[in-house]
Amino acid sequence: MAKRPVELDTRRFEKAGDATAFFRAMLNRYEIGSRVSEEDALDLAALLKLHSEYAEKVGAGISHFEVRRPPEEGFQSLSKQCFWVVRMDGSVIDFSYKSCLEKKPASIV
Repeated sequence: MAKRPVELDTRRFEKAGDATAFFRAMLNRYEIGSRVSEEDALDLAALLKLHSEYAEKVGAGISHFEVRRPPEEGFQSLSKQCFWVVRMDGSVIDFSYKSCLEKKPASIV
């Protein structure tokens, strides 16, 4: 199986599994209710650009990131915490680092 590198604005991972491990470790460094550090926020903002629903997730713009409990419905993980985008207008939305790192299907031409 070929390695699939992941390129972000802030760093490069040789394979997707390395990126997954990096962001899992980042998530696990924080307690629920914590605000993500500015340094980690740079990596999260770069990662979020890979999300298939990027425009919806960013909305009015990113104020900061927090770690909270996942929403009750629709979260496809057994995780007890996840990243949340706190937007400039004060609204919030969750996102999965795993969704950002999923291999996207090739475009059909």
